[in-house]
Order: sequence, then C-alpha cells, then structure tokens
Amino acid sequence: MASHMKTTINISDSLLQAAKEFSARENVTLRELVEEGLREVLEKRRESGDFRLRPVSFKGEGLQSGISEGSWSRIRDLIYEGRGA
Repeated sequence: MASHMKTTINISDSLLQAAKEFSARENVTLRELVEEGLREVLEKRRESGDFRLRPVSFKGEGLQSGISEGSWSRIRDLIYEGRGA
C-alpha cells in the first residue's frame, strides 16, 4: 500500500483553472490528474536518458584556403556567394 504525503504547490491561476475544468469533464480528481501528469513526465524523462549528440563528420581536406584565417564576415560572404545576397 502506498503512503501519501500532503504538500503545497504554487501554480498559475490559469493552469489551475484549466486543470479543474479538465478534471471535472473527465470525472477525475485534481489529485489524480496531477499524479498522472507527474508520472508521465518522470517516465518520459527516464526513457529519454541523457542527450547524446550523434557523431557526424564529412570527408574532406579541412578548411578551404583563406578560411582558417578568415573573419566571420569573410566566411559569411563565401557561404552566400552566388546566391544573390
């Protein structure tokens, strides 16, 4: 049997009102709605785990000549070269 603890949370008036209206329409208590929402968020975050950026690379010889010493404005100019910008 699960134990229950009373607690107080502060949420915006508009969110509380929407939650009360939803719980009345769905015939569930506000407590049930809050518990369900918390369970879903916790499970979703547990499933997603830590973010890992997948390794991506491309073949090539590194930076083009003139880029390694170039300024951001020079790099931008090269990116948009011939594109009407």
